[in-house]
Amino acid sequence: MRVVCLRGGFGLEHLALEERPEPAPGPGEVLLRMRAASLNFRDVSLARGTYDPRLALPAVLGADGVGEVVARGEGASRFELGERACPISARGWYDGAPTRATTRQMLGGAVSGTFAELFVAREGDLVRPPAHLTDTEAATLGVAGVTAYRALFELAATTAGSRVLVIGTGGVATFAIVLARAAGAHVVVAGRNAGKLERTRALGAEHLVDTSQQPEWGVAVRELTGGDGVELVVELGGAATLGQSLRAVRAGGTVALIGHTPDGPHTPSLVPVVMRELRVQGVLVGPRSTFEALNAFLERTGARPVVERVFELDDYRLAFDELAAGSAFGKTCLRLSAER
Repeated sequence: MRVVCLRGGFGLEHLALEERPEPAPGPGEVLLRMRAASLNFRDVSLARGTYDPRLALPAVLGADGVGEVVARGEGASRFELGERACPISARGWYDGAPTRATTRQMLGGAVSGTFAELFVAREGDLVRPPAHLTDTEAATLGVAGVTAYRALFELAATTAGSRVLVIGTGGVATFAIVLARAAGAHVVVAGRNAGKLERTRALGAEHLVDTSQQPEWGVAVRELTGGDGVELVVELGGAATLGQSLRAVRAGGTVALIGHTPDGPHTPSLVPVVMRELRVQGVLVGPRSTFEALNAFLERTGARPVVERVFELDDYRLAFDELAAGSAFGKTCLRLSAER
């Protein structure tokens, strides 16, 4: 089988398509013939060595995807042969908050990832994707979808009528827009690319804020909400945008910090956090229970993720280059076998 492997050092130039022996499932495990996988910026950061500079190489990347069950180990009975299944992003994280061990069990780093034609998983580490989603759509759920759902509905209380600010137009951002709108929330999107911002209108964004034209965009967002601010900010820009996000959120609201972003040269003032009793909440993907709740939400609402580009496995480097350049809108996927 073929895998996308980082070997010989850090940097995108060290990515390679490598042949590996076909794995076999052990007791309680299943073998998936992977149909598709999606790229996350974590994959680029891992390849560059900025996410985990101590990562042992070689390493097979990829933290989410979807495959077909083609073999079952002894005692495995949760999935039938031919069923589709998605791996959860951290082995053994089934419910509750992450522990110290969670990050060491995440796929695509220390644990061999999903950018592979065949993938073995414990059956408890798999979920069934919604039937209405294509393979490439289902491949985006485990990281971007779970992260957005957890931020909106589990670590915050987004409901119909809530006001949500989403920073950016990448995979988690577009998922957050789609999910928030499906729940009846009002969505403001802030970003510095006018063309991509405009595309979010089709996803249901009601207000757009071009941060390249409005340096004090946090104030602009508050004005859009009658001076109060939003209940939740889905914060994907890190230190570069956090200061304005703290201005945009209402008193008692939540800023959900997502993603591996550089700290930057300036530390934003924390005075608003204290004076307006804001909640700054980190989001590390989510457990299996969140994945299952996301799937139930998608089935109930019929919502679908945004897949911008699909690359064949042979073109994996083009997919990485596009994501690294920041030019993607929504999700970028690899097709690993025939689309259903």
